[in-house]
Amino acid sequence: MYDNYCTLAGQVFGLISLVLCVLAFSSKQDERLFVLLLSANVAFALQFAFFGSWTAAALSLLVIARICLAHHYPRNISVMAAILVVSGLASVLTWQSWSDLPAIIAMILGTVGMFLLRGIPMRVCLGLAALSWMASHIIAGSVGGTLAEALVLVTNAITIYRIYIKGKRYLDVVD
Repeated sequence: MYDNYCTLAGQVFGLISLVLCVLAFSSKQDERLFVLLLSANVAFALQFAFFGSWTAAALSLLVIARICLAHHYPRNISVMAAILVVSGLASVLTWQSWSDLPAIIAMILGTVGMFLLRGIPMRVCLGLAALSWMASHIIAGSVGGTLAEALVLVTNAITIYRIYIKGKRYLDVVD
């Protein structure tokens, strides 16, 4: 019975994150993207915890810190390295099996993208991270999380196209 409640709670938080991710990646403004991703990752962390995917849950919580730090310290290699080290430590402490690897890859890609890139390049890197997170959701058994990442990929691709088209008028958006 307890497992059924955990599974249901995990699915609910996956669906909540689905809505937040689509709103985030449909935004052409990096600021709004960051704020919505914070909220989505709280839901992801709770979802992974309910499914017992502890590495993915821990890294989802660290994604929240990463988003805040990347916003306040853009392109800061030292802060990026610190996030990667803490993520590595969290991964070692929570490692259960090779099924934890996609979450680790997603964390690395997302960290590099958020700290070093902006505009289209950042969104491409975050799209690759979304593919890795999708694998984590599939392994955990999350319907909402898997759909969230799939829709993030589609929405992200559309937004990249929109930014590219507008880039001819607003060159600073593409940089």
